[in-house]
Amino acid sequence: MSFDYAPPPPLEETILFEDEHILAVNKPSGLLSVPGRGDHLSDCAEARAKAHDRNARTVHRLDMDTSGILLFGKGAEAHRRLSLLFAERKVEKRYIAWVAGLMPEDDGDIDLPLAVDWPNRPLQKVDMEKGKPSLTCWRVLERREDATLLALTPKTGRTHQLRLHCAAIGHAILGDRFYSDPTVRKRASRLQLHAETLEFHHPMTEEWISLQAPSNLSGPLLAKNQ
Repeated sequence: MSFDYAPPPPLEETILFEDEHILAVNKPSGLLSVPGRGDHLSDCAEARAKAHDRNARTVHRLDMDTSGILLFGKGAEAHRRLSLLFAERKVEKRYIAWVAGLMPEDDGDIDLPLAVDWPNRPLQKVDMEKGKPSLTCWRVLERREDATLLALTPKTGRTHQLRLHCAAIGHAILGDRFYSDPTVRKRASRLQLHAETLEFHHPMTEEWISLQAPSNLSGPLLAKNQ
């Protein structure tokens, strides 16, 4: 699946937290987390982090279309310990997303197994037989203009989990070019998904770190039937 790549300009103020072991940035929508194939896909959050500190190493990733907190470890040991926290699910994550339609309930869970949709990579699909267990908890923050603002807490970390889970229950994320129909896609100028909060124990000091990234989600821009 090909796409045109026009990364946003570098912004030094995207740094949210930094010490001798950790660098956290607020990645803008439209920027790759790591380099893609080809020189035209070399500009990414990882490259910008390394330009700031050559020891920065990527700990986790966000979709190109998703904005929010991205974490880097400075040096091999910090990277290893941070990666272990993610692998052991000791990192608390919260996303916010504007989804199509008005959610009838105030909170709930989406428990649907996911697998790679091989003929349509990088897309994923719900696969009740061969999919990996995937769980997302959600809570309503606001309802307006036939759209709902959700707080999303992924309990697993599958590729495109939040995007696909929301679409699977009939409430695709506004602006989603992968899992929404053209009407929903056009209701926002970008994917309305933002990694807002990340909390964990510092891998070296054990201090509780609570990071929050300001959001620039625009919400629903167009009426449903436009």
